[in-house]
Amino acid sequence: MKHITFILLAWMSISNQAGQTLYACKNATISLFSSAPIEDIKATTSTAASVYNAATGELAFSVAISSFKFDKELMQEHFNSDYMESDKYPRATFKGKINEKVDITKDGSTAITVTGDLTVHGVTQKRTIPGNITVKNGVITMTSEFMVKCADHHIEIPRLVFHNIAESIKMNVSVTYTLSK
Repeated sequence: MKHITFILLAWMSISNQAGQTLYACKNATISLFSSAPIEDIKATTSTAASVYNAATGELAFSVAISSFKFDKELMQEHFNSDYMESDKYPRATFKGKINEKVDITKDGSTAITVTGDLTVHGVTQKRTIPGNITVKNGVITMTSEFMVKCADHHIEIPRLVFHNIAESIKMNVSVTYTLSK
């Protein structure tokens, strides 16, 4: 995890100039949910890493695919080996920029969109993702809910289990940032 956080910080520092402030999170929560006729599938991880440059609006995320935990062990095994091929594609990443100007010096909540590159299963897609940023007593949190189409990232769903897995997966992201030192 320290290695991934270092990579994210290094990426963000390329455009970091004097006086700009970086915020980091090593325990962002990401959950996925697939609603299908036969059964619902859900999984969560609380080990995603993220860096936010408040001055430029740049944002980066990285999550280990194998860190998602399912209610059923067999589901987790199939998710990693059959669908996400986590040995071959161990991480999902997002690198982008918040489109709106956010004042982190004032308490409040702002609806935002973030445009950038989402890489899942080795396939990168340009995305604009909605979210919310909240500042309260100096603490910055971001949340987002969006859909990811399996086909957009070449994640194949065999016909045999087509009724068990949705074609689009709902993603929820929750991040609380601390000042990076």
